[in-house]
Formats: sequence, structure tokens, C-alpha cells
Amino acid sequence: SRRPDILVDDALIFAFYDRLLPKSINQLTTFKQWFKSLSEDETKAWLLSRDDLMRHEAAGITTDVFPQNVAFHGTQLALSYHFEPGSPRDGVTLTVPLMLLNQLQPDRWEWLVPGLLKEKVQLLVRSLPQKIRKHCVPIPDYAQSFYNRWFDQLSDPKGSLIDAIATDMHNQFRVRPLANDFRSETLPSHLLMAFKVIDEHGRMLAAGRQLTELKVELGTQAQASFQTMASESSDVQRVSQTEIIDWSFEPLPEMMEIMRKGQSILGYPALVDQQTHCAIDVFDDPYIATVQHRKGLVRLFRIALREPIRYLEKNIPNITQLGMLYMSYGTLDDLKIQIIDVAIERACLVEPLPDSKESFDLRVSQGKSRLNLLAQEVARLTLTILENAQAASRKLVTVKSAEALYDDMRTQFESLIHKRFVSQTPYDALSHVPRYLQAMVVRIDKYKTDPARDTKLLTEMMPLMTQFQRKHQSLKGAHHAQLEQFRWQLQELRVALFAQTLRTPFPVSVKRLQKVWESLENNR
Repeated sequence: SRRPDILVDDALIFAFYDRLLPKSINQLTTFKQWFKSLSEDETKAWLLSRDDLMRHEAAGITTDVFPQNVAFHGTQLALSYHFEPGSPRDGVTLTVPLMLLNQLQPDRWEWLVPGLLKEKVQLLVRSLPQKIRKHCVPIPDYAQSFYNRWFDQLSDPKGSLIDAIATDMHNQFRVRPLANDFRSETLPSHLLMAFKVIDEHGRMLAAGRQLTELKVELGTQAQASFQTMASESSDVQRVSQTEIIDWSFEPLPEMMEIMRKGQSILGYPALVDQQTHCAIDVFDDPYIATVQHRKGLVRLFRIALREPIRYLEKNIPNITQLGMLYMSYGTLDDLKIQIIDVAIERACLVEPLPDSKESFDLRVSQGKSRLNLLAQEVARLTLTILENAQAASRKLVTVKSAEALYDDMRTQFESLIHKRFVSQTPYDALSHVPRYLQAMVVRIDKYKTDPARDTKLLTEMMPLMTQFQRKHQSLKGAHHAQLEQFRWQLQELRVALFAQTLRTPFPVSVKRLQKVWESLENNR
């Protein structure tokens, strides 16, 4: 029979023969000569019986190590195998229903399946610098022992494979390689999980090995699919609520199980800002749920603190000067809203976030006494930033004829100062923005006395900038925590290169950031 459900996949048959074939043989002529030299018993070992094929048994290559399904959050996801080097299908493919796409995280799928793990560990260890990998010699033996030590965790591994290897090497040899010591980019494609996203009817929507890119392409559609399904669930209907203007709801669980066709799917409830009130909705992505929930809490605190906020709106310090400096980016009302929202976050949204009426009411009481001082602090910082932005902007015009310098610094300026910079910049980073703007002024002054030096440093930095910009554009607004952190490291690099006297809070250089970037790319 050629029914696929009773025959092994091509990958299993390949693995069967791969175990028998010496690594040194890679030509047909050499293979024929070698095969003729085998004894009768050795020749018979190359024969697959009907039972081998039908029972998925090929000298230990079983469904235990090449499973047909993998459990994920209570749902069984299908795995398929294909042997065709160079093909997009080569290796193992995970079939992902659209509604689950946003819940997948890259770390879990670095581990592939047990049958491919030893090969991947071998190649990752071989990619390490010689002074580190020498501890693992012979590498095939180390890969086997790693496999044995971690086998019990392979059905649901915690963390990334690279982190596990680093931890294991430290436990065995007291040597811990860094993530960017591994050269993951050298891995053949069949040792990277492929993903096939399907709709509710089983039709393929997209496929590829870059999970982040698939989320960018289909994430919004996946969220809509999930919420359509969730809205039909009685579990979700019990927590959903609209027209919320105070804490009139039960504590929200961090996550909840949604039953669909006998399978469990995870959802993440959140309070959602509706401008004049809030609602409760359920999301498929914990990060998006967290972002929406914080915005919803700010709205609820705005409603609860409406009297102090009315006073604040009329008494923000230096409001006329702020309005004049901000005029090029937005209205004074836009700026007031941002200043007050940031003050509310700092007064009321410290961790842990309120999760009950009692804790919410306590934060309202505490926030009321701190809100005015914090709003003044945010307003002063905003004024400092806008004053430095004005100085940097005026300086920038003077080097408009230096095209490379001007284009680079204009891009930098526009990434720092825009209509929503107060609320969209993390507060820790916002406090450093004046220094970044001051560094721009220092750089322009230095350029006028030594343009060749600036050109040289810009040339050294530009590959990092180009890589960052391409990655940022490819994400189309999707969140990427490591990329966001790298963005601020690039700002510190600019200070270190062009305005050293302003100092940086940590050591930074082109070489250091190139290693950070390689690690970021390896773990995407």
C-alpha cells in the first residue's frame, strides 16, 4: 500500500541508510566498490523489510525520535519530514493553524525533534572558537552525551538550545560560551524548523523558516482569527465586559484556557482602552495583551483621577514654552496628554500592576499625592529635550551640503523627536535623549574641523545602521525586544564615536555591537 499513514517518511528512510554509510563515501563509484566488499550479512543489513516500512521502525529510527505530532499548549501540531537538500521543504516542517501563530516562540523550535538534535548539537559545537570547542572533543561523543542528559526534557524544552548547550558545557567543563560564540548562520537549512501556516480549512497561507517574518506577514490576520474563535467561547464570554469606567470586574487571570473541538488553546485577557471607557478582550499574544492592558489601566486611572488631572492640564510648568517648541511636531493638547499619561504610568503602574479593586483603589490614593510632582518632572525633561532638539536642528541645517553626514543625522534626529516621542520612548531611554541630542551638536562642531575623521567613523558604523534599519523595516511595526534594546545601544555608540566627552553608561564600540547583532540574528 502507498497510504501515507502507514508508510515511513523519506526522512526516516534516509536516516536508516545514513547510519550504514561511512562518512568518507560521497561518490557513486566509490560506493559501488565499497558495497561489493561487504559480506553477505553486511549486505542484508541494507535491506528494508515491509515490516520496517509499515511499523515506522528503521534500526532505532522510530516515531519516538521522529514524531508525527508535537504537543503545544494542549494542542497537537502535525510534523512532516522531507529529504531534498536545497528544497524549502528539506528537513522537518511544523504545521501551524493560523489562530496559534502569534503564540509560537522561536526558542522552543530550535530543538527540532530528537532525531535531528545530535546532528544540530554537533554542528553548533563545531562552530565555536577552537579554544572553547576543544573541551568537547570528541564532538560526536559530546553530542550523544548531551542528548542523553537532556532527553527527558525534549518533549517540552525550556529556553533555547544554545542556552542549554552553554549551561551543559559549564556543568561538564566549567566553560560557558556566550550566545554569540555560536555561529548559527552556518547551520544547513534542514536543521532549522520550517513552519507551514494553514487556515481553518487546511489551506496553506504561508511557509518559511523565519518565524518572526511569518508573524509580521500574518500576525494581524492571526489575531483576528483567534478573536473570532474566542468570541464564540463561553469561557471568554464569562470574562468579557464593555463600558467599564471603574474596577467593576473580577480579577483577570494571567492566561485562560479556551476549549475548541476538544482541544485547549491559551488566551490572554486584557483591559482595553476605548477612549472614554474600557473593555475586556482576550488576545493570542501575551506581549500585545500586556501592552493593551497597560493602556487600559492608564485610561481607568485617568477616569478615577479626573479632578487632579483637570488641575494638571491647567498647571503644567512652562506650558507656553513647551507649546512653542513642540509646535513643529503636534498640538499643545497632544503634548499635554502624553505628559500626563507618562506621569500616570510612573505614579500608578509600578510593578506589580493592580489586579483587584482593592489594589487599584490603593494605587489611586497613592497616585493622587504623587501625580503633580511626577508630571512636573516629566514636563521638565520634555522641555530639556525640546530645547536640545531645537539646538540640534539649527546646527543640522548648517551641514546640509555634507550629504552623507546630513542624511545620517537627520535620520537619527527623526527617530528621537517626533509627535509621540514623550509617550512612545521608554522613560529610562527618554532621560538619555538630551545627551544624544547634545552629541549631535558636538559631532557637527568636530566635523567642521576634521571632516575626514567623521567620514571614517561613519563608514565604520554604517553596516550596523543598515542592518538595523533593514530588520526594523521588515518587522513592519511588530515588537522585537532585542532589536529595541539594540536601537538604544546604537545611540550610545554615536556618543562614543562622535562625542566621547559626554560619556556612555557602559562600554560600547563597533566591534562589541557587531557581536551583539550576530547574537540577535542567531536567536531570531
